[in-house]
Amino acid sequence: MYEDLLRSGRIRRQKISRNEIRRALDRAKRDLKVARKIMSEDWDWGFAVTYNAILQASRAFMFSKGYRPAGAEGHKNTFAFMSAALGKEYEDLVTFFDRMRSKRNQAIYDVAGLITETQARGLYTKAVDFVGLIEKKIAR
Repeated sequence: MYEDLLRSGRIRRQKISRNEIRRALDRAKRDLKVARKIMSEDWDWGFAVTYNAILQASRAFMFSKGYRPAGAEGHKNTFAFMSAALGKEYEDLVTFFDRMRSKRNQAIYDVAGLITETQARGLYTKAVDFVGLIEKKIAR
């Protein structure tokens, strides 16, 4: 399932403690709380923190399977793993999150005020559902 990602050096196998998995999931939940608080103050930062919640939940899931992203493109490699791990059922959602990765980069590094309220709130809603889904999958 992950052979291409391993072969290309995008991910690597690693034994990861339950504690590290839990910490990543806890960061995701913390980021959702912070994003909700700052959302109306700054859509760009609310969006960025929400994106980080998605990333941390994805990393927690990846860790639970015994893998870690490798290389310089850690975020991109994490979403490539998630696409392979979650399969067709979640392909559109993971593709959407990967597109939001690029949008977050633009908002943080290039164009202030890029994110609209609708975009920030839409990502937040998807993130809440996603973090809950990942938490259930890890608990199995």
